[in-house]
This record gives sequence, C-alpha cells and structure tokens, in this order.
Amino acid sequence: MVLLSILRKRKQQEKELRLLILGLDASGKTTFMKKINGEDVDSISPTFGFNIETLTYKNFVINMWDVGGQQKLRSYWRNYFERTDGLIWVVDPWDTARLEDCRKELFSLLNEEVLVGCSVLILINKCDRGEVDEETVKKALHLDEIKGHHFETFKTSAKNGDNLLPALDWLCSDIASKVLIVD
Repeated sequence: MVLLSILRKRKQQEKELRLLILGLDASGKTTFMKKINGEDVDSISPTFGFNIETLTYKNFVINMWDVGGQQKLRSYWRNYFERTDGLIWVVDPWDTARLEDCRKELFSLLNEEVLVGCSVLILINKCDRGEVDEETVKKALHLDEIKGHHFETFKTSAKNGDNLLPALDWLCSDIASKVLIVD
C-alpha cells in the first residue's frame, strides 16, 4: 500500500504517461502517432525499429513509443514494456487474413506480467475505407476473453483523424483513474 501511495504521488507530480503503440505491420501505428501529434501523414513508410514522439495533451506529457510490427520485430516488443502506462493496439480490419495472427499477438502481450493491469486502447483503424462491423472485429479478436486489463475499442481513421481524440481521452482518463489523482 505504501508503494502504491508513493507511485501515485510521483505520477501526480509528473503527470507523465508512457504509451506503447503496437500492432501488426501496416495497421496504421505510425500514422496514428503522427496524426495525433499534428504531423503530416501523406507519406508514411514502414517502421523498422521504433519512433518516439512526446506531446502535451490535457495536462499530460505523453511519451508515445511506436514500434514496428513486422514479424521479425515482434520478439523485440518486450524490450519496450517497462514503465508502460497504456497499450494502444492498432488493428487493420480490412486485413482479414491476419486477424487471427492479430488476436494471438494481442493476447500474447496481455499475458506479459509487466503489462498486467495496463490500460488497453484497441483502435479498429482504417474506417475511412468503408463501413466496418465493429462487433465482427471484436469477435474475431475474442475481446470478450480479455482479463486483468481495462480496455476499450474505437473505430478510427488515423489517416483522417476520425475518432482519435476521443480514443486518446479514454486512455488518458483510464490511466489517470488508476494511478493519478485527477484535479
């Protein structure tokens, strides 16, 4: 209990959040990060390694870590887990052939001890391409089986910016409700 109190005081003073952005390759992770930071998203190339962006948003300093999602890079994801407050999992619902792979990778992350209790934001991205049935995607990912994490899904378009701020609002509020004493 004393440790939790110390952590709350430290987080309250800093109001700094560390968000880890993961998902399969080409799901829109970098586009999300750049769009939320007000950067141009017209020419995004695959991330081979990681990108870091820091922004101030609603009294928070947010450090976002965008890590490449290619198969050969996924084993390195665990190197970025330490001190993560929130996980942003980006899904391309149009890549139906890899939704099962997407589900397996998500649940593998959620079972990592260092991420237990971490808030999870699931972005069903690329909704600018047409109508996406959110329930079908949720079922394909078995989201009803998530245990030990607060999570929420949002249909988004990182390219157009649709629904990104409400999604980020939810994540920041959820993290703050667990760790910070909100003013």
